[in-house]
Amino acid sequence: MTPFYLRGFLAPVPDEIDAFDLPVSGALPPALTGRYFRNGPNPLPGRDPGHWFTGPGMVHGVRLRDGRAEWYRNRWVRTSAFTDGAPFVRDDLSVDLAAVPANTHVVPHGDRILALVESGLPYELTPGLETVGPCDFGGLLTTAMTAHPKRDPVTGELLFFGYGFRPPYLTYHRLSADGKLVESREVPVPGPTMMHDFAITAGHVVWLDLPVVFDLGLAAGGDMPYRWDDRHGARLGIMPRTGETGVTWFDIDPCYVFHTANAHEDPAGRVVLDAVRYTPAAFTALWERIGGSADPAAAAAAKGVARLHRYVLTPGSGAREERLDDLDVEFPTLNDRRTGDRNRYLYAVSPEAIVKYDLRTGASTVHGVGPDRMPGEAVFVPDGQARDEDGGWLLSVVTGGPGVGSELLVLDAAGLSPVASVRLPRRVPAGFHGSWIPDT
Repeated sequence: MTPFYLRGFLAPVPDEIDAFDLPVSGALPPALTGRYFRNGPNPLPGRDPGHWFTGPGMVHGVRLRDGRAEWYRNRWVRTSAFTDGAPFVRDDLSVDLAAVPANTHVVPHGDRILALVESGLPYELTPGLETVGPCDFGGLLTTAMTAHPKRDPVTGELLFFGYGFRPPYLTYHRLSADGKLVESREVPVPGPTMMHDFAITAGHVVWLDLPVVFDLGLAAGGDMPYRWDDRHGARLGIMPRTGETGVTWFDIDPCYVFHTANAHEDPAGRVVLDAVRYTPAAFTALWERIGGSADPAAAAAAKGVARLHRYVLTPGSGAREERLDDLDVEFPTLNDRRTGDRNRYLYAVSPEAIVKYDLRTGASTVHGVGPDRMPGEAVFVPDGQARDEDGGWLLSVVTGGPGVGSELLVLDAAGLSPVASVRLPRRVPAGFHGSWIPDT
């Protein structure tokens, strides 16, 4: 049977296309003038990468201007592995940072648009989605760059990290608002883990040291080189953003977190982290499913249920955690102007639905997208005229199975009601993360 990651919602498309004057239902707000880009793995025709996470990146883009959908186009990110065919893991098990598929996120910063993957260098793209090449910020970046950097809405800085299979295992980096690498410092951790995301507050960085670890034996055999390890333990760390690198660690129950939602410091000096949490069993089910399985039928039936959790980290007293909701969700997003500060509203996707959380009242609102359709990450775009935190729109690529078209859905973020839909010229595979890049 065809692996899970090559069929259904994830089935790759075989080529690059351009389409113009896309049909629009409803009315696109004129304020939505810019580009929506979304990244995700898309193997070349006839090729099986062996895991969903390792296919070459493909960015899908929609250009909106003055109430019109001017174009759609998709382009593979042409890393050196894509163009030359060379593997990104060398014979000595070192990693060619310029060859790793840049398939996870796409973000603007300074005067660059960067396609990201956590185990390689960022790749710069043009506004038309052509690949410029790898970016190491003038030779200063010598580690990988996470696919989940955090932009400080006050300073405009972009904070990020890189993890490695060999020392240094974790390095913290800071880009100035204009895109210059101004700080890099090693953060001491005992070994290599798959650290997919992190969080920031006004004064701290929040690290996730969790029990999915790098395995040299798996890498040597050509497999995805990560596995669950109960012996590693699970902990969260808070580190001052300035000054010494010392980290205060907090032990938590074994779990895995792909995506944090946000973090902030409360008036009592505690750090509050909201994140989507997998139990060990849920992570294992998900990992087997997206990585292919010796029993494809069982893998298709397995569900890695993830739920929204909150961690309250109190120096000297430990960590307290609570489940905020029972719904199976992923890809949490928010109004990025609240990054690192207390946010009231949070958005996420659930099977066949987009969810809005009111963290102050505990209420949630659900917008269903219809049966056999998968919504992608809901990216918040602020309305410059709005004063409320949820004043703006959500953009999400909604995908159907093979033979079913896709749409760029625009929702009012306050009421979670449909505003417009752009019919895309092809089915867009379900993918990972994207960004709105305004013209101004």
